[in-house]
Amino acid sequence: MWSEPIISATALFALIALGEVISTLSKARIPMLLTAMVSFLLLKWFGVFPKNILDSAVIPSLGALAIAPAIMHMGTMMPLATLKKQWKAVVISIFGIIGSTIAILVIVSPIYSFRIAASGVGPISGGIVALLITIDKLKELHLGYLIVLPALVQGLQGVIGLPLSSIIMKRYSKHFLENEYNSTEEAAKVEEEQQSLSIHDRFPILQNDILRLFIMFVLASLAFLIGEVTHIHYSLISLAFGIIGLKLGLFQQAELEKNKSFSLILVMIMLIVIGSMGDVTPHDLWHHLPAILLILLIGTIGILIGGAIAAKLIGWRYSKALPVALTALYGFPGDFMLCEEVSRTMAKNKKEREALFKELLSPMLIGGFTSVTVASVLLTGILMNFMK
Repeated sequence: MWSEPIISATALFALIALGEVISTLSKARIPMLLTAMVSFLLLKWFGVFPKNILDSAVIPSLGALAIAPAIMHMGTMMPLATLKKQWKAVVISIFGIIGSTIAILVIVSPIYSFRIAASGVGPISGGIVALLITIDKLKELHLGYLIVLPALVQGLQGVIGLPLSSIIMKRYSKHFLENEYNSTEEAAKVEEEQQSLSIHDRFPILQNDILRLFIMFVLASLAFLIGEVTHIHYSLISLAFGIIGLKLGLFQQAELEKNKSFSLILVMIMLIVIGSMGDVTPHDLWHHLPAILLILLIGTIGILIGGAIAAKLIGWRYSKALPVALTALYGFPGDFMLCEEVSRTMAKNKKEREALFKELLSPMLIGGFTSVTVASVLLTGILMNFMK
């Protein structure tokens, strides 16, 4: 039965659907991605899902092809005028990572060892790339028995980051809707109308959805090629392509939503994230649980402290800054899904929902890209050089 791709894919899709239902009923207190990840882990442990269900489903493999276009789509959601205002999100994210790193190295190293502490710094302060750098270094040093630790930290950090961010984001959302919503609504409407006019005036042929989608995949491929030559991560290049494409009128704002492709692409990417839990076993979790919990706890506290310090320095509300810092624990698509869930549950109508979503999304995406890509990769690369 499980060998049929449609059955395996539907079973995995059911976890996402279940997460959406629970998220809606709990008013985003229980994030969709968290429900899906935990459900997937438990079903694999109890033998309901076979070990190769991800391979059978095929969709997660296709999701790997969709990551760059999806990131490009994120760029089309952020006009340059908005990006110029988001330098504070970069500062918040960097301070959060620095706080996490210092806290883990200072507290975890004396209790366990520098190797264990350093193995957890990369994954908790970033994403898959930082995890791969850590694993490669551990293999080089013949420390294969430690590889499970950063893998588990990577797989479980969202369990803390997602619900904590949701709680804090809802507090800021309430403040925004009560105090700032009316002042930002008109400006956002004018900006959107101007962007729409420039697109139709400059490139009327690009009203063809399939053609624009093809261009996104061409640029996504180009991002990979440029990344191979320059060693700049392809996600940053894809993000830049999206921003520039929107500015030039090559893409529409929120491009994948306009050509009706985003929902399917997002589902495929979420299945990749869910699948990151696939190799975790009960034995691995139990053996490394104390060190993992300590790294997750201390790392999260460090992120919050660093984010709070930055918020004080740049004048942001703590409830706005701390979720941005916490994006280091989950990155994309978790940050996007949280913004969507919180705006859907906190707003009273469509206009409020759209305004709140835009308010939350830009700093969260910029913070996530800063931590999960550039900052964490640089930090992990430097830190791994000290491991012997």
